[in-house]
Amino acid sequence: MAQRPPRGPLLAPATVSEADGVRYLHLGTIWVQGAMRIAKPQRLELEYVQRMMAWLLLRPTEEPEGHAVQLGLGAAAITRFCHQKLRWRTTAVEINPTVIGVCRAWFKLPADDARLSVTLADAGDWVREPAHAESVDALCVDLYDHEAAAPVLDDEAFYRSCHAVLTEGGVMSVNLFGRDVSFGRSAARIAAVFGDAHVAMLKPTKEGNTIVLAWKGFELPDRELLAARAEALEDRFDLPARKWLKLLQNLPDRSATAS
Repeated sequence: MAQRPPRGPLLAPATVSEADGVRYLHLGTIWVQGAMRIAKPQRLELEYVQRMMAWLLLRPTEEPEGHAVQLGLGAAAITRFCHQKLRWRTTAVEINPTVIGVCRAWFKLPADDARLSVTLADAGDWVREPAHAESVDALCVDLYDHEAAAPVLDDEAFYRSCHAVLTEGGVMSVNLFGRDVSFGRSAARIAAVFGDAHVAMLKPTKEGNTIVLAWKGFELPDRELLAARAEALEDRFDLPARKWLKLLQNLPDRSATAS
């Protein structure tokens, strides 16, 4: 897809800070939009970013390479992990060109290659593109502006498009603020699209980030299989997958939540 300048209001420029061996990405404010431990750039530094990878619990551990897509590049942590650790074909969609530039210069984001594509585009446009239908095995959605107040794309139409780009067996992870009043509405919109039986969440991090998982075309595996996958993920990738399984739960009752 051809790259184009983003629409809408002027985007905040990406900036960088460092403390205690960790490099942080900001968008014109003190809010952290991503982080990388300088000595271990392949490590997923932030806890909520680690939990964004909980979709791995719902995919067969022995499966061949898939296609992972990140909507919102952040500090490129998930992009680096999927490309260099999982060895999956990886696409990142980012609307802010300064974020891409800073990630290339300061966050070890490699140049595009046969398995990596970093696209300057609006995430909503990308998931609506017919060419991307049923092409994504793992979709990570982390779309916050410089104020980090609420997701910038969060209606049912957007989540329907996310559902449409997933393959059968595909999984989406979404970063939401579980202690914010908007969480119930956001979670209800995802459930309305994917179905209540195809959505779950991890309990919030201490900062309040709550990861919602939604999947297409299969039933949630039983706990015994999930536990086996968690153990394999910890052994292979040094991810806290057994903790994810303990934190995994159904969404709150949405009967009283506006959609």
